[in-house]
Amino acid sequence: MFLSLDPFLPALGVPLFIALLIGLGLPKRWSVRLSYIGFLAPLLSALHVWWYFASSNKVSGFAFYNAYSTGIDRLGIGLKFGVNGLSMPLYVLAGIVGFAAGLYAIRSGADRLKLYLMLLLVMQAGLMGIFASVDIFYIYFFHELALIPTFIMVGLWGGRDRNYAAMKMTIYLTVGAMLSLFGLIAIYVKSGVNSFDLITLKQALADHPLELIKQQHFLGILLLGLGILVSLWPFHTWAPLGYGAAPSSASMLHAGVLKKFGLYMLIQVVIPLLPEGLSHWSHLLALLALFGNVIVIGLVTIAQRDLKQMIGFSSVMHMGYAFLGIAAGSALGTGGVVMLMVAHGLSVALLFLLTASIHQRTETYSFNDMGGLARKAPVLAALFTAATFASIGLPGFANFWGELSIFIALWHYSAWMTCVAILGVIISAIYGLRSAAYVFFGEPTNSFKLVDSHRPASDITYSEKIPALILLIALLFVGFYPASLTNAINSSLPASEVHSSTQANVAASH
Repeated sequence: MFLSLDPFLPALGVPLFIALLIGLGLPKRWSVRLSYIGFLAPLLSALHVWWYFASSNKVSGFAFYNAYSTGIDRLGIGLKFGVNGLSMPLYVLAGIVGFAAGLYAIRSGADRLKLYLMLLLVMQAGLMGIFASVDIFYIYFFHELALIPTFIMVGLWGGRDRNYAAMKMTIYLTVGAMLSLFGLIAIYVKSGVNSFDLITLKQALADHPLELIKQQHFLGILLLGLGILVSLWPFHTWAPLGYGAAPSSASMLHAGVLKKFGLYMLIQVVIPLLPEGLSHWSHLLALLALFGNVIVIGLVTIAQRDLKQMIGFSSVMHMGYAFLGIAAGSALGTGGVVMLMVAHGLSVALLFLLTASIHQRTETYSFNDMGGLARKAPVLAALFTAATFASIGLPGFANFWGELSIFIALWHYSAWMTCVAILGVIISAIYGLRSAAYVFFGEPTNSFKLVDSHRPASDITYSEKIPALILLIALLFVGFYPASLTNAINSSLPASEVHSSTQANVAASH
């Protein structure tokens, strides 16, 4: 009943309240028990929003819209919640990945588990707030709320080079966040409406667009700042290093959900408010994404001999597809980006979870020290292979629809770029299948035999299997029933973004 009134308050309030209780000295036993509720509440909220989105009343396209009075309303900053077709799929993504990461963390046996769970709960609340907020100020605020625990978790629970990784992440992401904030404030000031409300700004700037030169400059600043946050080449080096050092649940939440903030801001806020600015930067953006993220980073990924580093680089590579979809400047491209964000978030979170399971059994991430694990852990091998197929973009998984939509949109933008971009599918197949072969098949290496002799490897446990299955089932559900998301996505795509009715029909058929 409470979810019907405002489904977003439990998703934010419950994790924050439980994190506060843990911080105030709640005993470890109760901290663990209540953490289940803290991660379950956002999931239930996400599923509720997903189920009732189509039938709910909407305010300017936002379902479950609610506004709350705060002390800073006079500055044009209002606490307003709601989701449209672009934010709802990502809100669902945050709920699903957060629940899986939370389950895995609770059973991980990490040192200082109470502090670890408290930081994850704060991060989870921030993630839900990003995609539930209608006010741009609060979208940014919740991003920062989710980002701060990431730095702490990398520094305290990270692996090798954790201090360097935490420092590099802090520098890069702080610079990106500050540039983004500067660009958002510039729009706020120059719009003249004295409001950060997304609905108000869209209506005002649709009636009185900013000058072309201002749109170009503001979009350039925001593209740089948000591009850093998403790991656009050549500002990507923080991501593989950070994910390689971060504890698994933090990697799942950051790579799976938080990194989507920059892309989400571009398609939900920046481009709709600065529509003429994209044409000025689209070609440069497409070139950086195509040759930097897809080709160069793809080849670097092939060269990796560390499993976790390989997944980190592969995440950077796949962000190139998303930027190509944005550069295409069409409704189909935008819809494909949303689908790819959801699919990539689920698949990369699953890969990081399974990588941690592999490390527990082999005590290494190095391909040179692995081999033959499928004999000891056949279920783990099957799950990792399925996650690899999803990441490659095989039909039947959600990733397929996102990549296909982007390729079709990109073909209308540039046929030769599309041909080059498709090479990325081959590249991802090479490093993905090769990693599965190194880890699970072939003869066990001497190093693995030595580890197995004093601690025999076993198959994946239920505490690992349940969160992995949650993510895999979500990938398959969207893969076989893409309309569960695309119907909502298409309802929020402006007609001005559509190149042709053909593209719109293709998007609707998905």
